[in-house]
Amino acid sequence: MNDIQKNIESNKHPIMGEYDFAPLSVPDMFFDAVKQYDDDNLLDFMGRKYSYNDVAQDVRKIAKALQEMGVKNGDRIGLFLPNVPHYVAAYYGAMAIGAIVVNFSPLYTVEELSHQVEDSGTRFLFTVNASALLPTALEVLEQSSLERLVVGTIEQALPPVKSILYRLFKRSEMSPIPVADNITHYFDLLQNDGEYYLTEFDPLKDIALLQYTGGTTGTPKGAMLSHQNITANARQINTLDPFAKMHNPVEPAKDKILGVLPFFHVFANACVLNRTINNGGSIHMLPRFDADQALDAIDKESITAMPGVPTMYQALLDNPKIDSIDFSSLRACISGGAPLSGDLKNKFEAKTGSRLIEGYGLTESSGVVSCNPYEGEGQVGSIGLPVPGTKIRLVDKEDHEKAAPKGGPGELTFAGPQVMQGYWNRPDADVEVFMGEYLRTGDVATVDDNGFIKIVDRIKDMISVGGFKVFPTQIEQVLCHHESVRETLVIGVPDDYLGERPKAFVVLENDANIGGDELKEWLNGELGKHERCVDVVIRDELPKTMIGKLDRKALRIQELG
Repeated sequence: MNDIQKNIESNKHPIMGEYDFAPLSVPDMFFDAVKQYDDDNLLDFMGRKYSYNDVAQDVRKIAKALQEMGVKNGDRIGLFLPNVPHYVAAYYGAMAIGAIVVNFSPLYTVEELSHQVEDSGTRFLFTVNASALLPTALEVLEQSSLERLVVGTIEQALPPVKSILYRLFKRSEMSPIPVADNITHYFDLLQNDGEYYLTEFDPLKDIALLQYTGGTTGTPKGAMLSHQNITANARQINTLDPFAKMHNPVEPAKDKILGVLPFFHVFANACVLNRTINNGGSIHMLPRFDADQALDAIDKESITAMPGVPTMYQALLDNPKIDSIDFSSLRACISGGAPLSGDLKNKFEAKTGSRLIEGYGLTESSGVVSCNPYEGEGQVGSIGLPVPGTKIRLVDKEDHEKAAPKGGPGELTFAGPQVMQGYWNRPDADVEVFMGEYLRTGDVATVDDNGFIKIVDRIKDMISVGGFKVFPTQIEQVLCHHESVRETLVIGVPDDYLGERPKAFVVLENDANIGGDELKEWLNGELGKHERCVDVVIRDELPKTMIGKLDRKALRIQELG
């Protein structure tokens, strides 16, 4: 074992050295930044700028309002929101009083949202009056144990002129907010002096965020992320950035991050929101990714970094206006969520002059486990080096109690301050993934002599669709509800743009009379946008194991080789 491999087994980073990530709560991290950067810009939303003090004022008012409505330490507060200023204020406002934030994807169906609301015990749910969100939230309010909706309006977050134009021309995208005892307007929530009372909580043990994931099985589970998990990972990410204030505390280069990744996702939570606030930077927020808007922001707003998934970088390259964009401010872009091809990396760097570096993480790691270096030599096809404070081990794929064969691949496990506390109400699942302080990832990897990690296979069956994780068992469950379907398997197939897309294979009941296209149309109407299948293929039979179990691995080999 060489020095680098020994360092990986310790707390010392092969390149960055050793760091001490002292316990720190999320509200302490946020308000420390407010003290340092007070009137500096924190958010820019469609031309309206919010300083650190502006956001802090709303955070305090939300904290007080929630306390006045009976929210206590440990209560769950849900965010069913796109990238809007309401998200940032509600996120830190809930955590300021010791409540646990629960992130919900705006793509969720009523059934998905309702299930996770019930599983988490979410009391209040923040959303906005968008027609893609509010009707879903209202249905969940009716049919679940959810106590209250807090509904904001997008136009109130805009500059005055844009607010008027939004109301005039975007009416079809807005839903009226019903009047009801269990529905509160976000604006009304802010009508107080912000003098909330402080509660004590332990950053190392108390949970700040429930982030739902399929883990290694596909059944949604809430990863419990402590305050320390979140703040440590924000600091770990900043150790990698040569422009961060921890490397130059006197005159750090200012961040201006393009916030196009959805905040509800752990990648954006770590690399856009918390990491930027910890570094005193600003976030240029876009409600959703649009290549035209992203390029305009880079050009006109002097964006310094854009965390994203590979499909976003490909979309920028494919946009006809790219040759007219000034990329001189763009220092580095972090790619995650799906493998980054060498071809895309090379083309993006040649066109923009910015570094495009691949990293790796999972929900259970609060965001980031490893990343290629910002400066110096990285490795194409590698997920880089473990971030400081992170230890990794490769274990045998069949028997994880044993080390991986020397020189061979093994299942990647890791330990560090960013490792979750466990799964919400699922001690059985904890037993499956924890090996002492180490967490199993379900990914098979190799580590070279320089410490660079490469994912070579995955134990998990999940499908990565443009960075979103889709679990085939969930699609299969929906398909099996159709009266014509006897059995089904879903696998991921390559897609030039999204990386992978689900494809379903079905055996019909003997008396069924339905085609694959008709079944696909029905199925996709029952699924979230990112889950929709590229095809539904009718087969006479599906491969099975010797004991008669449907064999997804054999099907994948038949289809993909």
